[in-house]
Amino acid sequence: MGKRFFKQTIRDVDVERQTVLVRVDYNVPLHEDGTISDDFRIRASLPTIKYLLDHQCKLVLMSHLGRPEGRDEKLSLAPVAARLAELLGRSVMFIDDCVGDKVRQTVRHAPCGSIILLENLRFYKEEEADDASFAKALVKSSGASFFVQDAFGAAHRAHASTHAITLCLPSFAGLLIEKEYTAITDAMAHPAHPLVAVVGGAKVSDKIELVERLITVADKILIGGAMANTFLKYKGYEVGSSVFEDGQDEVLGRIYQKAEEKVGAERIADLLVLPPDVAVGNKQSSERREVAIDGIEPEDMALDIGSRTIDCFSAYLRGAGTIIWNGPVGYTDNEVFSYGSARIALAVASNTKAISVVGGGDTADFVLKWDGNGGASFTHVSTGGGASLELMSGKKLPGIESLLDAYGPGVVH
Repeated sequence: MGKRFFKQTIRDVDVERQTVLVRVDYNVPLHEDGTISDDFRIRASLPTIKYLLDHQCKLVLMSHLGRPEGRDEKLSLAPVAARLAELLGRSVMFIDDCVGDKVRQTVRHAPCGSIILLENLRFYKEEEADDASFAKALVKSSGASFFVQDAFGAAHRAHASTHAITLCLPSFAGLLIEKEYTAITDAMAHPAHPLVAVVGGAKVSDKIELVERLITVADKILIGGAMANTFLKYKGYEVGSSVFEDGQDEVLGRIYQKAEEKVGAERIADLLVLPPDVAVGNKQSSERREVAIDGIEPEDMALDIGSRTIDCFSAYLRGAGTIIWNGPVGYTDNEVFSYGSARIALAVASNTKAISVVGGGDTADFVLKWDGNGGASFTHVSTGGGASLELMSGKKLPGIESLLDAYGPGVVH
């Protein structure tokens, strides 16, 4: 028997014809007119929903959307209910609240096989406060027998709907939670070598723990994005008008010390690979100019990796056995400076022998727009930004840790 997920999942419990309260992550990006611009997270929830529907469950779905200050109709989940109904090809009832008598009566009178989506949890401040009374109100209003956690993108938060609620109901992992956790932890703990990591984005401080963990497991760490500017500044290069993070010398010193302890001083540059060139311009410009890293002028703003860097990074990625990608390598809001990230995406997708795990957030948003296959060109595209970053860094996620433990032979944390 192979290894088993370390928490009980919906496959481990008899859910036949039960009312099940499911925490999903429908925190989807919206257009200015309130329509959904990307339904990736909704589509990612379908396997769990379909499994429960196949067992004639009555489903009560709950999620947050955005960061409302109290009730905000612009952040209502009503458009999500309509899109979910389209994807499933069946009706989805939407209730404009998440607790109270309206919820209780609607759920009570709904037949088995019904799908009910509650209104935005964050319309109540008690949600983010991990309030036990609010969690109890969610349970009482839904009349549920079980709780299923399937919101990976919210699993790093101890909120009422991810943590306090697990103290009120028997709580199990959904299929997406199991898939996300397994894909990310396996790639970090049991990679096929060489493991090549691409780390980009803006801030070193956001990814210190990830970089430190990668030093222990990766064969190459390719640094891009505004983060590379901070590394270059630390190494003594002038970065002109580029965005970089000040006050990180101590952190970077620690990172380089760890790299030296692993590979020796003479091979640090082979482990922590910085760009040999960058593309400069300004964020609104359609002009892209490439310069070597020792040729950045005072007025230059580095906004992407250059052609030599693209060729260098792509060569490493072509030979990788496992690829971890967290953070774009350029300013992808401007197409001119998204070229490096697009070429990285192509290199990763072209290596069909490698296990490729793309961290959520901006990286996932970019590759989903780039990929004509809805993310299928990669082994795993995460639905969670902060959650995937924390899990890759080796942290425990409260929304998963609080679920019922699996037991028996083959269980692996």
